[in-house]
Amino acid sequence: MKRYLRLYFFFLQFSFSKALEFRIDFFFRIAMDIMYYFVNIALFKILLLHTPLIAGWNEEQMMIFVGCYLLVDAINMTVFSTNMWWLPFYINRGELDYYLIRPVSPLFFLSLREFSANSFINLMIAAVFFFHSLFSYSQDWNLLSLFGLIILLINGSLIYYCIQMLMILPVFWTQSAKGFIDLFYTLGLAMERPDRIFKGWLRVLFTVVLPFGLIASFPARIFIEGFNLQTIFHLILVTSGLWIVVLSVWRKGLKSYSSASS
Repeated sequence: MKRYLRLYFFFLQFSFSKALEFRIDFFFRIAMDIMYYFVNIALFKILLLHTPLIAGWNEEQMMIFVGCYLLVDAINMTVFSTNMWWLPFYINRGELDYYLIRPVSPLFFLSLREFSANSFINLMIAAVFFFHSLFSYSQDWNLLSLFGLIILLINGSLIYYCIQMLMILPVFWTQSAKGFIDLFYTLGLAMERPDRIFKGWLRVLFTVVLPFGLIASFPARIFIEGFNLQTIFHLILVTSGLWIVVLSVWRKGLKSYSSASS
């Protein structure tokens, strides 16, 4: 564990020094993400001008939900997104060898090597809105509830990462440029909607098969409505199953991988 922490610290140093070499791109991406936050907040603000509740939540509760998914999105953009973008290229060009021979987990190396320094600034902005939505909430809550919410959002970030990885790993067999990543971004919009708006087979899809509905909706619901054992059990079961599937597909993909030297 200590070796992995030291390695990640070096990743951070390298990423920040590289980001400052391209300052126009650095500030452009910050401005782009700020616009994304503004549009998402404004969307629900406008909807709530015409209805008192959305999926059973009032404006204060909806802002907590929005804060949750903006925070998860910012974590993904900061920690994982750049790495996910490069992974199909490494697979298609046979360049995974560089990572497979390292004395650390190749999945760790490939998932965390690139830390997006410009998105880190936006992560701080998302965190400010997240905590503002909590402190603006008129109902009582305590530090234990806050701690539980943060743990569940970290779990949500893991779910988001796993789904994204599952959409990329078919590159091992298809040799396509991006795998099914466009489908990921299209379906990923479900994360930005309360899970209770989905009914029937759509609810099964977004809470079990591709559980975007668990990423922010379930943590927000537990914080707003209180602890629910069934909801927690659902989260644990789906997250564990998803992680097992990712590891299984990753290992099968490596068996099909053709390196540059083969």
